[in-house]
Amino acid sequence: MKKRNQDLRTGLIALIVVIILIFIIGLIVNRPEPVIIQGEADASETRISGKVPGRIDRFLAEEGSQVKAGDTLVIIDSPELNAKLEQANAAEDAARAQNKKAVKGARKEMITGAYEMWQKAQVGVDITKKSFDRVQHLFDKGVVTAQKRDEAEAQYKAAVATSRAAKSQYNLALNGADSEDKEATKALVNRAKGAVDEVKSYLNETTLISPINGEVTEIYPNRGELVGTGAPIMSIVDLNDSWFTFNVREDLLGDLKMGKKFTVKVPALNNRIVEVKVSYIKALASYATWKATKTSGQFDVKTFEVRARPTAKVADLRPGMTALFVESLK
Repeated sequence: MKKRNQDLRTGLIALIVVIILIFIIGLIVNRPEPVIIQGEADASETRISGKVPGRIDRFLAEEGSQVKAGDTLVIIDSPELNAKLEQANAAEDAARAQNKKAVKGARKEMITGAYEMWQKAQVGVDITKKSFDRVQHLFDKGVVTAQKRDEAEAQYKAAVATSRAAKSQYNLALNGADSEDKEATKALVNRAKGAVDEVKSYLNETTLISPINGEVTEIYPNRGELVGTGAPIMSIVDLNDSWFTFNVREDLLGDLKMGKKFTVKVPALNNRIVEVKVSYIKALASYATWKATKTSGQFDVKTFEVRARPTAKVADLRPGMTALFVESLK
């Protein structure tokens, strides 16, 4: 009986141990898997493009080059713009010559000729005036007819009118063009100058410079190829303006709020731990929404884009590197 009781106790203890082991294994097996949120590094990128079409003459930077703001990157050859500049310069020269002529007035020879014509007309006035006076004197005495007097008077008045017209031509040559004509020619000069400035501004666009400090990541056309207006030629990335992007379901957002700090692990940097701060949260388009399959207990779950910027500069961080969510910081 004693041995039997001892066996019962041993069996009971073994059963209890087995139950405890099964319970522990169940806890381990049924423990929920930790949710790993994966994202990637990104940085601001600027695409360099030209305003005018042309042919790539040469590149002054290559992929991987470090450039600074103001550095010349690409030179585009545009013979059509050079021809237009010559045309615009010729039109400006013609407008300036016309304006100079209007401001200066007639040449000295023209003024002298107009003066001589006026003096000639004055001599005609003097002669016809004397003839009219003699005929009038004879008419008063009844020697000549009224018709003769009228003819002499008409010749005198015609000579006076001719003299006045000749004097007007002389004054016109002496004074030059009217103020309205001068303003019109001045406007033509300004218009031609504006056309020249416009062509020059387009020519400036044939030399493309870097607007930022960064690294050339990609060059699209080859040397000698034609590029159109606005066609991208190369891309520059600013490695000093980087962030991490995560696509997070709304049921996993938790306390990820604007300004929230947490840490991420970057495998490409030997699993370096980086502290980041949430700077952007936005719902993605409807195609990124997880649709519920049941009518009860579930709901459509949207996906949000979360951007987090490092709180300090991360050396060697490059766009495309994977980032894993580690833990939240209190």
